[in-house]
Order: sequence, then C-alpha cells, then structure tokens
Amino acid sequence: MRHWLMKSEPEEVGVDHLAAMPRRTVPWFGVRNYQARNFMRDLMQPGDPVLFYHSSCAEPGIAGIARVASPAYPDDTQFDPASKYFDPKATRENPRWMHVDVQLVKKTRLMGIGELRSHPELAGMRILQRGNRLSITPVTLDEWVFIERLLD
Repeated sequence: MRHWLMKSEPEEVGVDHLAAMPRRTVPWFGVRNYQARNFMRDLMQPGDPVLFYHSSCAEPGIAGIARVASPAYPDDTQFDPASKYFDPKATRENPRWMHVDVQLVKKTRLMGIGELRSHPELAGMRILQRGNRLSITPVTLDEWVFIERLLD
C-alpha cells in the first residue's frame, strides 16, 4: 500500500462536491502530466489512502481523506474534442492519459499549507518542495501518520 496526496481546485471538484457525488466518488480526470499519469497507471492501487488537497485557491491545504477506488483506466476527456483536456494524439486503441476513481472517506478540517510547513517532521514532503507543481505526489508512511494525528 502506498499513500498519496492529490490536488484539486475546489471550484472544479472540492471536498464538498465529492461528498455530494454518487458513492462519494469521482474519476480523477484531466491529468496531463506524464509523471502524475504514471503514478496512477503504474503505482496506485484500489484502497491506497489519499490526502485530498485543495489547490489554486485562497487557502490551499488538505481538506479530506480519500482512497483510490479503482484501478487505472483511460480518461475519456482525452477523446472529446469539446473538452479542454482533449488530446488529438490519443486514440481509443492507444490512449495516452489514464486516471483512477477517488472516493471520499471523510472531510477534515482544512490543514493549510502554512500549518504543513510549520512542522519539521513534514519538511521532506513533496508538496512542500520548491517548484513542485505535480497534482499527485507520494506521501511517506511517517508523513501520513503524522498528518493523521494532527487531523484527529
């Protein structure tokens, strides 16, 4: 089992949107970064825990706990010419972009980026590294356990 942090813009899909969705589950569509795609395609497994992170908003931070709810499968938005995620090089026979379903386990208090940065125990977290722009990053077991304690 691996642990993950997945970023979403709350205007597009926030923790409250996820809580209102059928089965509290959403396909993690629109990822167009190869490293993030490879995490989903090659490493993520159903049941893996996820820190649901709000990004590109007034107060970015962890807003919930989720889990990977499916194996990776092709992201249909790559085939839709009307989608902002359309990829003309992708075909159904040879999809370029994969995604997983993510299911909300629980909404948490917002643990902002400032609070994350204030703990030396989290200094190595990928989300806190300069220049990190990935929407999906691995989280170590020690980081996960520390954050879970802070959220309780």
